[in-house]
Amino acid sequence: MRIPKKPPDASEVLLRVTDREQLMRILSVGNDVATTGKYLHWDKLRYHAPPKGLSHEQWWAALKFRRRAQSRPVKLTDPEGNPFTYTTVDPIPEMLQEIDQGASGLIGMPDQITNPETRDRYCVSSLIQEAITSSQLEGAATTREVAKEMIRTQRPPRDKSEQMILNNFLTMRRIGGFKNKKLSKELIFEIHRIITTRTLENDSAAGRFRLADEQIVVGDMYGEVFHTPPAAGQLEERMAAMCDFANGKTPEGFVHPVIRSIVLHFWLAYDHPFVDGNGRVARALFYWSMLRHGYWVFEFVSISQILLKAPAKYGRAFLYTETDDNDLTYFIIQQLEVIRRAIGELHAYIKRKTAALQDLEIRLHGIAGLNYRQQALISHALRHPHQRYTFKSHQMSHGVVYQTARTDLLDLEQRRLLRSKKVGRTWTFTPAPDLEERLSGLDRP
Repeated sequence: MRIPKKPPDASEVLLRVTDREQLMRILSVGNDVATTGKYLHWDKLRYHAPPKGLSHEQWWAALKFRRRAQSRPVKLTDPEGNPFTYTTVDPIPEMLQEIDQGASGLIGMPDQITNPETRDRYCVSSLIQEAITSSQLEGAATTREVAKEMIRTQRPPRDKSEQMILNNFLTMRRIGGFKNKKLSKELIFEIHRIITTRTLENDSAAGRFRLADEQIVVGDMYGEVFHTPPAAGQLEERMAAMCDFANGKTPEGFVHPVIRSIVLHFWLAYDHPFVDGNGRVARALFYWSMLRHGYWVFEFVSISQILLKAPAKYGRAFLYTETDDNDLTYFIIQQLEVIRRAIGELHAYIKRKTAALQDLEIRLHGIAGLNYRQQALISHALRHPHQRYTFKSHQMSHGVVYQTARTDLLDLEQRRLLRSKKVGRTWTFTPAPDLEERLSGLDRP
């Protein structure tokens, strides 16, 4: 990735125009902030044909003039005190409406998500997905299959990559419990400690600001520096301002909750207050903010899996903002597109799982050796993974003698579809955690 071409100074461009008629022509370029239909940075705009009679620099100045007129500041500033701003241009309102409809209500959400008995299965799968891909964005090298196996079997991590993923998983599980807390320095430090446990070269760096002698820059392996964060001495004041923003104290006036969450994500990443783990903390704070504002579906949404598919776009959105007068609109649009795609991925996943479950229940009747009572019990277990069955409950449900009920359940246990446990004097049976996979592998007649 390269640093984008810095835009020309719009004010200087306009000052060089001495012809009043030409100046009015520049300032009257369409009300649309980007006549190409996109919010283009100078790095891209200079390759498009400008309106007739205008140079590329004059076209840019016209767009900047309109963008500035519509912009709103946030309390985030660069180290020199220049404010960050954003503009709610098209397609931002449309994307916000889509996210509101798809992430904060119950519209179109299937029973598996809304049913307390089955939602945990999908929640854990999403948490694992986010934990893995968020860590991979930061360099973790473990495969998804190995990482899933580690988390599901609860075995200890074998290396730093696995530890990063486990830490992310534990953090995401805690975020739901943090949503009712106001953001504070102490809460952010706690999140950082969870995320960086046993992954830092110096364990004492967990849960504290980087120090003045811990020089941190964002760059690549070739020594190219993309971003130099604010000095360590500014972090205390800057984090206090960030918490005020996150908690809705600033700025005056309404800021859409999704935009507030995205800006919070950018803010933590921009300040880079820690020696490591900043990107993972930034994304965790985004989730905290979305859940706090009632977007409950984000217990099941993974944005990092989308970011991982195009990490250059993620990094470029940061650079566009920094190189164009701290204009956050680039990052907001990029993240809104990521959120929209992530919600779409969730709905597609649920649709696939629902269809697979329905197909499995149909094919259940063809599994060799299962009688109709066993088929009914397994069908029920697929939708109620925490249900407990006993010889007596099965006997009562199907009106059979005790020995028949006992034979049914022990056979299902032998097929490893159920697990047994003795509670007092009673044997109880629960569905196997991987019941769907085991059913798919059973022989058919």
